[in-house]
Amino acid sequence: MDNFSGQMSPDLLSPLMRRGAEFLGSRYPVICGAMTWVSEPKLVSAVCNNGCFGCIAGGNAPTDILARQIEETRSLTKHNFAVNLITIAPSYKEHLAMLKDAHVPYIVFAGSFPKANEIAEAKATGAKVMCFASTTSIADRMIRFGADAIILEGSEAGGHIGHVSSMILIQQLLFKYADTVPIFVAGGVATGKMMAHLLLMGAAGVQLGTRFVMTEECSVHPKFKEVFLKANARDAVATPQYDSKLPVVAVRALKNKGMQKFGALQLRLLRELEAGTIHRQEAQEEVERFWVGALRKAAVDGDIDGGSLMAGQAVGLMDKITTIPELVEELLSGANAELLAVKNRLA
Repeated sequence: MDNFSGQMSPDLLSPLMRRGAEFLGSRYPVICGAMTWVSEPKLVSAVCNNGCFGCIAGGNAPTDILARQIEETRSLTKHNFAVNLITIAPSYKEHLAMLKDAHVPYIVFAGSFPKANEIAEAKATGAKVMCFASTTSIADRMIRFGADAIILEGSEAGGHIGHVSSMILIQQLLFKYADTVPIFVAGGVATGKMMAHLLLMGAAGVQLGTRFVMTEECSVHPKFKEVFLKANARDAVATPQYDSKLPVVAVRALKNKGMQKFGALQLRLLRELEAGTIHRQEAQEEVERFWVGALRKAAVDGDIDGGSLMAGQAVGLMDKITTIPELVEELLSGANAELLAVKNRLA
């Protein structure tokens, strides 16, 4: 069921939102980032039915289950949505192959960076392709490979992240590429006021993750949301890479025993690599399986000590649980109020 009627796009905001909204085919250029065990059909469809843009998290789900989630989402919303593929997940190639027949309107590559033939394979299905970029060279490559849009994600974000903050990436990437392809900004975005300034700087739209976790429509375990309410920004830390022999994509999550377990896992895998009892790809796949399992423990089972509490540093701004309509209204009204304030300052 659509909930657009009570949400009017303010006049000052509409022109700034137009490019991103038209690209996404949504009313507002606000993306709910794909979160494994979190971005399931009910949340994705609720996001879409309230004028925003949702992404199904492929994660490492069995391919048949991901296919069913796509169909379930279609049954719950008539609006556009994306499927997010984790390029470093063991099931990645199977997921990509399955999408040939699924005909989803958008495919988002995440985790690491897709090859040119993989982007071509995605676009051959008729989908528009969005890729993450955390450096200028990566953005150059993704655009050259055919990406239709870029998601600039700073290290403040939760889950798999790069190592550069949004503040720097805005200056390096947004200012350079905003006129080339639509650029959506992610990492640390939590308020309409910030959204307004990003749109003014040339962003086509924004991506939020942690804020959508803190909605009533999000079906994660109540303990997962409770710990977010109590957390400070500094509690969301990024995992280190101990040795280049085991390249791992950094993950930002709240400090707990689960983070300590990941450190121990890396050390064990490094010993096995040194001994030659495991190949690097196998080690990286084991890392991904760890995160998928640890995140399920926390988000689904409520194990907030041993599971993974993936969260961006925006968790420090979380002080309430809202409905998605309330969140959208807050973003729009906050953005419009800020644009009015900027207009008055300039006058």
